[in-house]
Amino acid sequence: MQGTIPITRPEVYFGELTNDYVIGGTAMDEFNYPQASGYATTNFSADTGIPMTMANRLLFALRFAEVNMLLNQDITSDSQLLWRRNIMERVRLLAPFLMYDSDPYIVVGSDGHMYWIVDAYTTSDRYPYSDPGKEGFNYIRNSVKAVIDAYSGNVTFYVADLSDPIIASWNAIFPHLFRPLRDMPVTLRNHIRYPLDLFGIQSERLLTYHMTDAQVFYNRDDQWQVPTEIYAGEPRPVEPYYLIMKLPTAESEEFILLHPFTPTKRNNLIAWLAGRSDGENYGKLLLYQFPKQRQVYGPEQIEARINQDPIISQQISLWNRQGSSAIQGNLLVIPIEQSLLYVEPLYLEAAQNSLPTLVRVIVAYENRIAMAETLELALEAIFQPEKIKVPVILSPIEGAEVPAVPPQR
Repeated sequence: MQGTIPITRPEVYFGELTNDYVIGGTAMDEFNYPQASGYATTNFSADTGIPMTMANRLLFALRFAEVNMLLNQDITSDSQLLWRRNIMERVRLLAPFLMYDSDPYIVVGSDGHMYWIVDAYTTSDRYPYSDPGKEGFNYIRNSVKAVIDAYSGNVTFYVADLSDPIIASWNAIFPHLFRPLRDMPVTLRNHIRYPLDLFGIQSERLLTYHMTDAQVFYNRDDQWQVPTEIYAGEPRPVEPYYLIMKLPTAESEEFILLHPFTPTKRNNLIAWLAGRSDGENYGKLLLYQFPKQRQVYGPEQIEARINQDPIISQQISLWNRQGSSAIQGNLLVIPIEQSLLYVEPLYLEAAQNSLPTLVRVIVAYENRIAMAETLELALEAIFQPEKIKVPVILSPIEGAEVPAVPPQR
């Protein structure tokens, strides 16, 4: 089928939730995936586990207090024990001197295998004249990309920042542990992205250290803050999120990590920070500031407009009755040319079913707000209302302003 991802090894023996050991390559077939009738089977065939010799069976029977390791006749001399299958535990045991990102992600390689990519950091609390903040360190570099084969569990550490002296020292101590980033297969290298935790730390530091005037910095006259949003009925800080979008200075769309900011004790949007991931722009940060003389709606103000809209709020109230609840998802602030597009999903969750279902999408742009069953219909209601042939909610936002000039870079 055109557009499908060629996966030859869909089995995930190593992942984020694989916290128990398993024995592969036994006389019993293993469950692979469900089919129309029954299920497909497989059997672990990589050579990366611990051979289940009689001595190893005895040792691990004592280690896990599991007598079946000795008695089970399906375990043969070809069987292998797969241990430490949680990818985060696995990389921390191999390189405990690194700090790891909390958001590993899985990609597909050219060989059809699935691979986990985990960003790793070198840190220090000894960097001179640098504020450690609340993290406890004042130096951090995304110096390593760890790649784990989801099928075999093989781990490869690639050095992504050759200018980092700390990783250079570790590389000298363990010369066979690390490989240069150029050795990473191109199909995997094309999937590396700006790391989430590093971006969050940089965003937090930027709230204060964007001020370059000494007097303004001392008085905290231009202090920023992370805006809040309503998620599942509760206010919480807006977290950085990944987007595919065209930056104001770019020629085409690209994959970025974005975080908006508001002034302290105010709700209007003042700036947003983008971390770039594509090609030669990988690792670059771009900060866009809005003119201070303009009132640009921030996430909290858009959330207030959504909840104050009489038709939208009435619909949400109806869904919150009779054993169900309406959940407002993450509000995304998406820059478009000289304006901003706000998108928020709305989910419906039954009291007896914890799986939320997407029922509506709310979109706000300039002085209009719309709610429809799909994102496509909501966007049409905003930009092409004459084409709408199904009922949607379209309301004006009174007093809304957007920047009349491009943001300052």
